[in-house]
Amino acid sequence: MIEAKGWVTAKVGERYTGHNRVLGVIASLLVGLVLLDVYLVPLQSPWGMYVVLASLALGGFLLPTRLLLPDGQLKASLELVLLLIYLVAVCWFTGRTDSPFVSAIYLVLMATSLTLGRRITYLMAGLAVASYSLLATGESPPLWSQIPGYLIHVFPFVLIAHVGAILAGETEAARAEVERLSLTDDLTELNNMRSFEALALQQEKVARRYQAPFAICMLDADNLKQINDRYGHLAGTELIKWTARVIRSNIRESDIAARFGGDEFIIMYTDHDKEQIRPAVERIVRAMSSCPFSYDGDLIECTLSAGIASFPWDGDDLKSVVKQADLAMYRSKRLGKNRVSLAESERDQGAEREKLQVRGEKLRGRVPQLDGERTGVHLGKRELPR
Repeated sequence: MIEAKGWVTAKVGERYTGHNRVLGVIASLLVGLVLLDVYLVPLQSPWGMYVVLASLALGGFLLPTRLLLPDGQLKASLELVLLLIYLVAVCWFTGRTDSPFVSAIYLVLMATSLTLGRRITYLMAGLAVASYSLLATGESPPLWSQIPGYLIHVFPFVLIAHVGAILAGETEAARAEVERLSLTDDLTELNNMRSFEALALQQEKVARRYQAPFAICMLDADNLKQINDRYGHLAGTELIKWTARVIRSNIRESDIAARFGGDEFIIMYTDHDKEQIRPAVERIVRAMSSCPFSYDGDLIECTLSAGIASFPWDGDDLKSVVKQADLAMYRSKRLGKNRVSLAESERDQGAEREKLQVRGEKLRGRVPQLDGERTGVHLGKRELPR
């Protein structure tokens, strides 16, 4: 389920915030290092002034970029390109290909690979090679006129970009897997409650904004305890896995299913109320009852009890709707299990409470009064001795 959801990468903006913060530190340190070098080793006039102007120009471009653009790939790409242009200008004024700041281009390539992915990294490597070729044109004879020597000098740019892109890809894949595991129930591979809550609360905001309904379905396996007692707890584990498989096979990609806990499951249906999604839930219940699962050579039958509640009729927020769906599920169990029950309205609940109260009054009328005139309590032929 998690793989089908786009929200695994919902925090990309937060990652870019960290990346852009690091790029800001790199740019500041690099400019400081260049100015310190110019101060300690003065350049011939007017090259020193040109380096200072290039540093001011970089700050003039970076400041509005950092203030006006939102954190993201575009902002990071623009800052790295500006940093590369700045380094080429500094290298041009401080010795071209012999400049001590040529190696700083490697830093730009590594930062690109760690923040912007493989494709943009290779593009940045091409820009770095072109920049180095531009610096070589100012030499006599040009470095690129000697192909073997030129390739030896530009090959590190390509190599660092390639290795950095590979490492970044492996890191991103590992991060995505860790994130997926943190949002997935290990046993069923459905959403866990952490991811369900985040997704469901987001859908609740959408429902409130557009005045759209949503429905919550609670499901519970009816005879997990009996299966555990008869076949062992491993069979109960297989039951939970099988239930998740049945649920997954009977919901849409837009539906949000999760393991609520134990043998209970929860599903959120967007843009539908409880009456509209009742046939879908009944299909899940029928599929469970008609498809026993295999364990250790035995076919084990199991059924589900389900309850459905919907927003805004059964609650004005997600928590209250889930509570009403849970109550409806337990009503299904009381009514004989293997069925679907809808959450009752407040009027129906009031009538049910009134019915219970009337029954209680009738029952109390039949109970002997133990204060005032006491009636005798007979135990048949065996009475307590006086």
